[in-house]
Amino acid sequence: MTKPVLAIVGRPNVGKSTIFNRIVGERISIVEDIPGVTRDRIYSSAEWLTHDFNIIDTGGIDIGDEPFLEQIRQQAEIAIDEADVIVFLVNGREGVTSADEEVAKILYKAKKPVVLGVNKIDNPEMRQMIYDFYSLGFGEPFPISGSHGLGLGDLLDEAAKNFPNHDENQYDDDVIKFSLIGRPNVGKSSLVNAILGEDRVIVSNVAGTTRDAIDSQLKYNGDEYVIIDTAGMRKKGKVYETTEKYSVLRALRAIERSDVVLIVLDGEEGIIEQDKRIAGYAHQAGRAVIIVVNKWDAVEKDEKTMKKFEQNIRDHFQFLDYAPIVFLSALTKKRIHTLIPMVNIASENHMMRVETNVLNDVIMDAVAMNPTPTDKGRRLRIYYATQVAIKPPTFVVFVNDPELLHFSYERFLENRIRDAFGFEGTPIKIIARERK
Repeated sequence: MTKPVLAIVGRPNVGKSTIFNRIVGERISIVEDIPGVTRDRIYSSAEWLTHDFNIIDTGGIDIGDEPFLEQIRQQAEIAIDEADVIVFLVNGREGVTSADEEVAKILYKAKKPVVLGVNKIDNPEMRQMIYDFYSLGFGEPFPISGSHGLGLGDLLDEAAKNFPNHDENQYDDDVIKFSLIGRPNVGKSSLVNAILGEDRVIVSNVAGTTRDAIDSQLKYNGDEYVIIDTAGMRKKGKVYETTEKYSVLRALRAIERSDVVLIVLDGEEGIIEQDKRIAGYAHQAGRAVIIVVNKWDAVEKDEKTMKKFEQNIRDHFQFLDYAPIVFLSALTKKRIHTLIPMVNIASENHMMRVETNVLNDVIMDAVAMNPTPTDKGRRLRIYYATQVAIKPPTFVVFVNDPELLHFSYERFLENRIRDAFGFEGTPIKIIARERK
């Protein structure tokens, strides 16, 4: 089920990043007492009581050289597009400002639930400062303190009351759901059309023509699939064409709903930093991954071109060394037929279960080949292992002390498991636990 999305909106320097970090529980956004300083990750998962949700810090959406109030407006519009619930954050110490009123005017039109948080109310004596904010027209203001963590529970309780139940587009368990993610204009919509064999999705060479994530159902050799096209941008407006992070938000929503994620690269243009950022989200989410190099027809080639490009991908995406690479052209449909069979392989491996006795034979053989490491005279002892989950395959290794399982040895065990069972296209997780 897709998680609801909470966006924090407000003028600069009201404490959006501080509140974001408090809710997420770790210091993700950069926090300084300078307006507009947020430049780091702006989207994260969070939980409150029984609610799992995603949260956006709009202060991290950099609009560029737009005027001050125009930046605020555009950031708020992006949040309105993406969010199910909006936290409108204001600075209690400064009172209602003209910029607050501008944000309020935008949110009136949003037709989304808005919860008003009055930040920097650091002690009970300051609570009388919240009453001016009733004038903004969003009901009861919630006094909070980002620096001290006060009042956030009440704020989140109110926000959670408005979380929708995202049950739309639920498909049978045997339907493979795969999404196409990537920066704008790498040919995602063209690729969907090529797979479907029809012009189901509007295609344009202008980045940002797809209005929203679009589900297309497909039958192929008797199997059923759902293709989630995330071709990135909602409007042709300047904000959406210049804001790279917006396409990341759209991709993340699709990743949550997918079994397999196709990371689409532009074979003609090559790899840029945003490609790696988007791919990193798919890996962190534990989804099966296939790297698709589109527009291969436009690349001048010799007998070494494909091998060089593949090595370039492996160098840039070392964390996706398990992901197969498919070269194709959506325009000419060349090698399109190789894609769905690869999706099947990745999906099957994502759901693969390994019998415990067979797994332990592999683990013990690995230990015999490469003895466990020691640390300060203590040697790691591996007693046994078992698979505890799929999507992605997850293994618990019972040891004498989890601290002794160094990353390098964990990586060695992962490689031995992959050698034995394949797992092409899917990440696998290894968790060390002390045997009681």
